[in-house]
Amino acid sequence: MSSKSYRMWNGNVRDAALSILMAIEKSQAYSNLLLHQTIEKYKIEQKDSGLLTEITYGTLQHKMTLDYYLEPFIKGKLDDWVRQLLRLSLYQIHYLDRIPNHAVVHEAVEIAKKRSHKGTAGLVNGILRSILRQGVRSTDEIQDPIERLSIESSHPIWLIKRWVEQFGFEQAQTMAFENNTPPVQTIRVNLAKTTVQEVMDMLEDEGIIAHRSDILDECLHIEKGQVAKTRVYQYGFISIQDESSMIPIHALRVEPGQRVLDMCAAPGGKSMHIAEKLNGEGSLVSVDLHPHKVNLVAEQATRLGVKNIETRTMDSRKLTDEYEEQSFDRILVDAPCSGLGVIRRKPDIKYTKKEEDFKSLQAIQLRLLDEASKLIKPDGIIVYSTCTIDEVENIGTVQAFLDGHKDFILDELTEMPKQIHHLVSGGMVHIFPQDFNSDGFFVAAFKKVSK
Repeated sequence: MSSKSYRMWNGNVRDAALSILMAIEKSQAYSNLLLHQTIEKYKIEQKDSGLLTEITYGTLQHKMTLDYYLEPFIKGKLDDWVRQLLRLSLYQIHYLDRIPNHAVVHEAVEIAKKRSHKGTAGLVNGILRSILRQGVRSTDEIQDPIERLSIESSHPIWLIKRWVEQFGFEQAQTMAFENNTPPVQTIRVNLAKTTVQEVMDMLEDEGIIAHRSDILDECLHIEKGQVAKTRVYQYGFISIQDESSMIPIHALRVEPGQRVLDMCAAPGGKSMHIAEKLNGEGSLVSVDLHPHKVNLVAEQATRLGVKNIETRTMDSRKLTDEYEEQSFDRILVDAPCSGLGVIRRKPDIKYTKKEEDFKSLQAIQLRLLDEASKLIKPDGIIVYSTCTIDEVENIGTVQAFLDGHKDFILDELTEMPKQIHHLVSGGMVHIFPQDFNSDGFFVAAFKKVSK
């Protein structure tokens, strides 16, 4: 592949999207990080960055569906970048209304000319014009309902089968299609510094439209505007965080004066939520494995003005080497997981995860919980959370932990926000992406029984 294929920005949004898609596929780059880096590095204007984000994510989200539509029109082998260009173009033709079809075809042909030669440009032109004449084939041709759902929602068939087995066909179908919708931007108000109403007023002054969440008091939904560029954000009055990921700290029941440990802290959203609950009293230890990630936590602490925090670069499976047993009142284990609850933010996840990943992930989750069990005080609470909806990583890990630690019971989570009580079952909270238009998430709280 030529070096041109990785040129990220030359003023052409579709060409940049193509380069990003190629980098994701060839280098396993993360879509959300690569998009953000490209927009920031080249200072791409909001109008162009919006389209770049939409067509990059859209093409990724619908990749399998697009390939199904393209298949009858392709004869012979295509270079990878040509296939990506066809996907990108067909996404705009089939899923977007505001871009004229002739403009999409023209742009694709011009990109093909620049990246290759007239022969490739003619091939791209011919395929796209054939699709415009004939239309795409129906998915009704697929007889098996699981295979059809896999293609229609662009999720690997093994994942659809797994979800159908775990949750039933209807729940799996709803979730798969929900994963292809844009996420809502939400923020957490720093209630240690200000009030929700004050933040709404300050945001309005900066041209940001926000409204209150129906679920969590400290959460605001952003309708319009770039929050990260506001003074409200820079001065530490808010943090950008998905609403679901605020719930674990409610389960943790943090009180001022306590000593709290966050074992997998980066990038710092939950640590800062803990700090806000401590309100300057007590202490927080935030640990992560990688130095650059720990730096992110420290940066958030500086921005929010958090003083009572100690950030550490360590393997949290070995924390008893550094800290005394039974020395923390509260411990958060926001564990490494498959990430299947955040597919709409990171659509590449559904294509890169493999079924065999789950056992190795659960082993890490249980090792972290075992270490936490030694560090927590009697009557203390450990909250285990993941951004996945998979039962092996969630209920399976909880049950395995309880089976091996008879001095722990599930906390009943009676103090959770009343709007999510219907999602609480036996000391666990299961949140699907479709429950309140947030990330899929799981939360369980363990209480150490004093002897």
